[in-house]
Amino acid sequence: MTSAQVSGTEGYASEAEQLFQRYESIGAAENHRHVLHLIPKAPARVLDIGSGRDAAWFASFGHRVIAVEPTDALRIPAMARHPSPLIEWLDDSLPDLVRLRARGETFDLVMLTAVWMHLDQTQRQYAMPNLASLIGSGGTITMTIRHGPVPPARRMFEIPAEETIALAQAHGLRCVLNVASESRQERNRAAGITWTNLAFVKADASGSFSR
Repeated sequence: MTSAQVSGTEGYASEAEQLFQRYESIGAAENHRHVLHLIPKAPARVLDIGSGRDAAWFASFGHRVIAVEPTDALRIPAMARHPSPLIEWLDDSLPDLVRLRARGETFDLVMLTAVWMHLDQTQRQYAMPNLASLIGSGGTITMTIRHGPVPPARRMFEIPAEETIALAQAHGLRCVLNVASESRQERNRAAGITWTNLAFVKADASGSFSR
């Protein structure tokens, strides 16, 4: 499957160079300040969906990372800028994550950065159990969801936090974070773009939640 065929990636390849530079200009720690306390301190298995910059950030702390990005024009420059033996780059996409799930691996942390709002309601219902299956006992999923005007030629949906929280709960994930925040980019703030920061944990082997 090529990136042109992946639902939700519309408009990204044509603006890839500009978008790549914009993403790289925002520090990962600042961008994810709301979930810093949920990121494992010891080296862990991390799945990064949607941001090569974050994969490099995780690797700098000794985490082993699989970075999923279906758009060649974004994935290939990220690979070149962030060479690391701790990062494996994978051409795959939600809602199916076919290649990733076929490996049978689970992760301590799954991070979705500005991805969830590209999926329509049916895709979100299909994607959530796939994500839940990738989290190990006691593991965490974090995601950022964009709200506001949709750029030309892009595919995005307005998703209330309550919908995603209920969907996650139906698949054994408990919400531990629900925070609204402004955009880090000045022009996006001026356009009225905001973000929802969500995090979920999976019950451990005893059926209890560690957080």
